[in-house]
Amino acid sequence: MISGECWLLVEDLAEPVRLGAGDCFVLPSGRNFRLASDIALTPVDSSEFFPPVNPGGVVTINGGGDFFLVGSRFAVSGRNSTSLLRMLPPIVHIRRESEQSALLWSVERMRQELRERRPGGSLIAQHLAHMMLVQALRLHLEEGPNDGVGWFFALADKRLGAAIAAIHADPAYRWTLQTLAEHAGMSRSSFALKFKETVGETPMDYVSRWRMMLACDRFENTDDPVSAVALSLGYESESAFSTAFKRVMGCTPRQYRRGPPPASHSANGRDTGEANVWKPAPHHALRADSA
Repeated sequence: MISGECWLLVEDLAEPVRLGAGDCFVLPSGRNFRLASDIALTPVDSSEFFPPVNPGGVVTINGGGDFFLVGSRFAVSGRNSTSLLRMLPPIVHIRRESEQSALLWSVERMRQELRERRPGGSLIAQHLAHMMLVQALRLHLEEGPNDGVGWFFALADKRLGAAIAAIHADPAYRWTLQTLAEHAGMSRSSFALKFKETVGETPMDYVSRWRMMLACDRFENTDDPVSAVALSLGYESESAFSTAFKRVMGCTPRQYRRGPPPASHSANGRDTGEANVWKPAPHHALRADSA
């Protein structure tokens, strides 16, 4: 939010969020949302105002003047992207001035790059958008969210985060409950209980699922044989890997590879950081669908 104030209402969430100048928010789950000066107003579909995506474009609604918002849309591709995004909180709201400064600098630099259209400007703007997204999620983690279940919430716990980081750094390692507990600096029983409560699955189930997600990425983006993928993820035989893959993914590696093209959260199926700004007028409600 560059200036002004408005309400943010997200689908399936009962309480609206008040946004003011300097606030930053991220909607990782891709739910439909509304922005309004008055929550009692009837929403108007955003497609009535927004033309096809035009990075750096400005949309003025009813003359503008109520609030000024800069936004980026991220499209995440891959058949497992939906399950990953579901684990993130529905709203990440950054309010503190000390946290906003770096994000606001990025916004201003992005607007400058898109406005001046110098060589490489769109690429710089895209990377700035990616940086802003990661920074917003990082700041949210530092606030210590404790009301959700999933890997994202576990990262806020330094001990569980250390164990998860170890898994991600070396997924092929022969992980055991004991070695993971040692990374977390906890006893096996305490670690196993805390991990299950926070992540929603056991440590070893998480290890298996993470390996399979890495395998899916390889199957979608490379022609590597199943045997090579199995070996790279710590399995001694292709048959052992295939059994584990079917247990987690519900199909064999070869069936997965023959499956439909990876689903995407956008029409173009790309990971984007396209930026646009809009200036809704006073007393206006806008509904934006997660297209």
